[in-house]
Amino acid sequence: MHAALWVSKTGLAAQDTQMQVISNNLANVNTVGFKQDRAVFEDLFYQMKRQPGAMADQQNERPGGLQLGNGVRTVGTQKLMKTGAYQNTEQATDMAILGSGFFQVELPDGNTAYTRNGQFHRNSEGMLVTAAGLPLMPNVEIPDNATNFNVGSDGIVSITTADDPQPQEIGQITLANFTNPAGLEAMGGNLFKESGASGAPTEGVPGEDGIGSISQFSLEGSNVSVVEEMVNMITTQRAYEMNAKVVSGADQMLKFVSQSM
Repeated sequence: MHAALWVSKTGLAAQDTQMQVISNNLANVNTVGFKQDRAVFEDLFYQMKRQPGAMADQQNERPGGLQLGNGVRTVGTQKLMKTGAYQNTEQATDMAILGSGFFQVELPDGNTAYTRNGQFHRNSEGMLVTAAGLPLMPNVEIPDNATNFNVGSDGIVSITTADDPQPQEIGQITLANFTNPAGLEAMGGNLFKESGASGAPTEGVPGEDGIGSISQFSLEGSNVSVVEEMVNMITTQRAYEMNAKVVSGADQMLKFVSQSM
């Protein structure tokens, strides 16, 4: 079998993966707190026909070798944790993280998940929860008689009531940070969970120890650039077409050989 067929086959598979990553990025261009994915590729092993630096004779060595590559493979995908664009809202339960860090939410099984999506809501008990009903950790419960509540840049939650216009502190929102946030495992639903690659979470007060601060009445949008993804899509399409042409060319060569024998 012609080796170019197998090499181009790996190229077609790699560009197909790249297109899937691009399509997912574009699909989430308006998802609050979404982080762009990037496919990571590497070349496959080489067939060593002649070792670089091999001796041409007793006194001279060859300046190069003869190494034939066998294509490409997808190593993985990488989350790009650059900050998305911020937008101001008029919703008191909306919060954005200015800098590094993640909000912590409690999963139904009791474990903790992490998110950059600060689009919270109040449930029937007055607790701040995600759109899926997962409570923010540490729990913040806003009483029914609260006329206003405020979240400071340091995560301190305070309220005022009709009976007492003086601010009353009712809780503290903390954030989690990771040594390698790009290594977090994406769960869907704007959630991540700890993995061996991310390292253990470090919980802290917003604005301290390298953790970002909190901005109320704001949301962090997706960090996907539509223009960048469109350019990547065009590049991927052309690369796919070129690999397909190699398949066609190798097929024509085999056809010529088989018909000439």
